[in-house]
Amino acid sequence: MEGWALSSTAALKGLRVLDLTRLLPGPVATLRLAEMGADVLKIEAPGAGDATRTMMQSTADRVAGRPGAFYRLVNRGKRETRLDLKSEGGRTVLMALAREADVLVESFRPGVMDRLGVGYDVLRVINPKLVYCAISGYGADGPFAELAGHDLNYIAYAGVLDQLASHDGAPILPNFQIADLLGGALSAVNQILAALWAVARGGDGRFVDVSMAHCTYANNVVAQVALANDGTAPVAGSSLLNGGVPCYNLYRTLDGRWLAVGALELKFWETLCMALDRPDWATRHWSLGQSIAGPDAVQLIKDMANVIATRPLDEWVTLLVPLDCCVAPVLTPAEAAQHPLFNEAAREALLAQAGDEASESE
Repeated sequence: MEGWALSSTAALKGLRVLDLTRLLPGPVATLRLAEMGADVLKIEAPGAGDATRTMMQSTADRVAGRPGAFYRLVNRGKRETRLDLKSEGGRTVLMALAREADVLVESFRPGVMDRLGVGYDVLRVINPKLVYCAISGYGADGPFAELAGHDLNYIAYAGVLDQLASHDGAPILPNFQIADLLGGALSAVNQILAALWAVARGGDGRFVDVSMAHCTYANNVVAQVALANDGTAPVAGSSLLNGGVPCYNLYRTLDGRWLAVGALELKFWETLCMALDRPDWATRHWSLGQSIAGPDAVQLIKDMANVIATRPLDEWVTLLVPLDCCVAPVLTPAEAAQHPLFNEAAREALLAQAGDEASESE
């Protein structure tokens, strides 16, 4: 792949990044740096390389002999090379690259780079300004440091999977990698940028230890607030943000789809109630004393569900979204990809339609 940046004036233009990561967290972290203008060199081992080359690979890609969409998506905008770090020659090349680099990101288990002879203690001698970021499941040290794991394990330990439970208490298996992306990729980018700021002010580089489990735990804020207040984390349907109030809930529509109602503030709830032709509901709001998950809230959730079930999703979207009352359709990934919010062509078509309608009304 050729080097790529958002623009010639991208914020990280000129930043040199060595990417020794695999799978999802590290490659997404370095992708975000590339999107901001960094020159990222992805370094893979000879042979099969990054497992995402063949993970979730389509038949067409397999027949064509090219990496799958997974690999291409998270590694776009990066240059590539192969190095055998188990060989003296490979290690020599890496050290030469590290001498000129600003950032190195790796996602091996703790201690692997040290055993290969190219860990942080070695590389910082040849480049004191190097920001060395190690992404791991449980951190660089401690009793869990060398324990194997994946996203599901990290969110399980962090108390997050418990909060992704259905009303029967069973945790769901999310198809969104919370620890990999929030605890790993995003946390790595944040900490790398902070370390680079310190270097820019005249400081030395540093070792950035990103534990996906710890960073995910630190972001489990709402559950921690509940623990501080009540001594226990909420179960599904029992709190303000997980289904305990009618103004912040999910409702099934006539066609079996779902409508996300996020009218948390009173002004949005009042607008929604007027649109539903139920102004009498407007005062039944948590900010006006409605007990969260109490009898009135539970009954109103049922009443709301009965109303929302009378129309298909598209009709509710047409009616409610323009009113700016924090209502959204629950879209599939395919629908999201074509939505004007994310799809430029669809957005341009929507703006053109809005312009035509404005002209007709003049």
